[in-house]
Formats: sequence, C-alpha cells, structure tokens
Amino acid sequence: MASKHLISILVLVVTLLLQGNNNNLVEAQLTTNFYATSCPNLLSTVQAAVKSAVNSERRMGASILRLFFHDCFVNGCDGSILLDDTSSFTGEQNANPNRNSARGFNVIDNIKSAVEKACPGVVSCADILAIAARDSVVVLGGPNWNVKVGRRDARTASQAAANSNIPGPTSSLSQLISSFSAVGLSTRDMVALSGAHTIGQSRCTSFRARIYNETNINAAFATTRQRTCPRATGSGDGNLAPLDVTTAASFDNNYFKNLVAQRGLLHSDQVLFNGGSTDSIVRGYSSNPSSFSSDFTAAMIKMGDISPLTGSSGEIRKMCGRTN
Repeated sequence: MASKHLISILVLVVTLLLQGNNNNLVEAQLTTNFYATSCPNLLSTVQAAVKSAVNSERRMGASILRLFFHDCFVNGCDGSILLDDTSSFTGEQNANPNRNSARGFNVIDNIKSAVEKACPGVVSCADILAIAARDSVVVLGGPNWNVKVGRRDARTASQAAANSNIPGPTSSLSQLISSFSAVGLSTRDMVALSGAHTIGQSRCTSFRARIYNETNINAAFATTRQRTCPRATGSGDGNLAPLDVTTAASFDNNYFKNLVAQRGLLHSDQVLFNGGSTDSIVRGYSSNPSSFSSDFTAAMIKMGDISPLTGSSGEIRKMCGRTN
C-alpha cells in the first residue's frame, strides 16, 4: 500500500515537472535586462549609432521605425526583413510594401558590426532593430520606453506573408483593424501606432489617388501635394512628401491634428478620422499629447512581443543580411 502511495506521489511529481517545463517553453519571456551581463554596453552602442545616423539624415529615424513595424508584422519580430535576397533565397525586401521604400538596412548593419566588436555572437539582429526603433523615436523628440530583448534571429523569411500581412496605404479602416487584430493588437493600439506617421515621408505613388480623387481632404493641402505629385502614373512616382505636413521631423501629436483637419496624406491615415469608430481616439490624441505618448509606448512594447524566437529557436546572426 505504502509503495503504491509512493509511486502515485512520484508520478504526480514527474507530471508537475513536465508541465512546468512545458509552461516555461510556452511562456519564454523577453526581458529588459537580457544582455545586462553578456553585453553591458549594448544600449549605449546602439544609441550612439542611431543618434549619428538620424542627425545625418532626419528621415532615417522614421525609416528604422518602419523596418521594425514591417519585421514584426511578418511572422513576428525575428529580423527576417533584414535578410538580403540571393540567387537561392527570396526574402522580404522586395515584397510590395518594402520594394523601393524600405531603407535603413545599412544603419542596422553598422550597428551590428559595432555590437559584434563589443560582444561577438551574443546580440540578435532582431533585438538591435527593436532597440534602434526606440532610439529613433527618442532622438526625434518622442517618448522613451524600456525595450524588452532576448529575441533570436529567423533563418527564413516570407515574401508572401509580407505581401499579405503588412497594411498598405490604401487600406480601409476595417482592413486596418483586421490586420492589427491578426497579430494581437487592438484598435486603440492600431491608432496609436499609426501615429508613427508623425515622422517620415511617403512616395507619390502611395498618395496620388487620395490627392486627386478623394473628397475628405483639405483643398489647399491637396493642391500643395499635387504640385510635386503629377496625376499621370509613372510621372514623379518616387517624389516624396512628409506624412506630417506640420512637423515632419519631430515625433509629436501633430499627425492627429492633421487628421482632424483632413490633412492626412495617405488614404489609410485619413480613414482613422472619417466618421468611423476611431474618430474619438484620434480626437483624444490630437488634444492630449501625453495620452498619445503613453498609448504609443505601450503598443510598441506589445508589438515587440509578437511571436519572438527565443531559447534555442533561430540563431544569433553574425551579419544581419544573411543567415550563418
């Protein structure tokens, strides 16, 4: 009887241990201090490089932030967007949302080189991109937050997923809500993260239809944009315009003020304030910059948690543009 009781206890203990291990695998958590001992100068190394790059070209801050968005929306924040195409490998850089517009790869490569000198083989490209995105926002006057790290790098990429998962400039409000919901982000997260368009520029080909065909647009604003974005397709397609006409190189809440004034550059911008379910959120952010800042940082942390590779999954790339 006693031996049966002992066996029952042993079985219970083993079961609990196995469950515990499984839970640890499922709940592998990113932490803000993952590299505290293995690469103590990581944050200062990234920050210095980002500051230098953004001071040289203000637009670069927006470009790096956009890289992080486009990375996380395709199979999670795993650095897959950084992988270059080769004769035997098709990555995400030539997917429709990235072709001729994704940029800043050289900055990430330079940061990776500096980090490798300090801590070889320790820090993932996925984490470098996450930290650089935060630093880009801060350098341009936006809010700061603690970046969770511990991601590993993907050995694969998906051009098909990039084409289908990344919201485009002609997205409707329901499409935006659905795209963000698919990766676990709420409608409020979506509006806050759209506020990243307070910095950066867009190509004429992305807003031509809006400035010539849409009616929910400030007339003077449309006329101004038409001067450098001709109506004819193929003419001036790459000409740039600021996503935030008021303060293009400062991270603030003017993007939302512009939406209220019908001066959103992209169709996917103005749908956030067009008589729909998100009008109240936009109006709130337009009048309360601290509300926008706190929601934006919370949403950035949440987005950074999308399907990271941890533990023994993936790898730590030696160079961000190719697998080991």
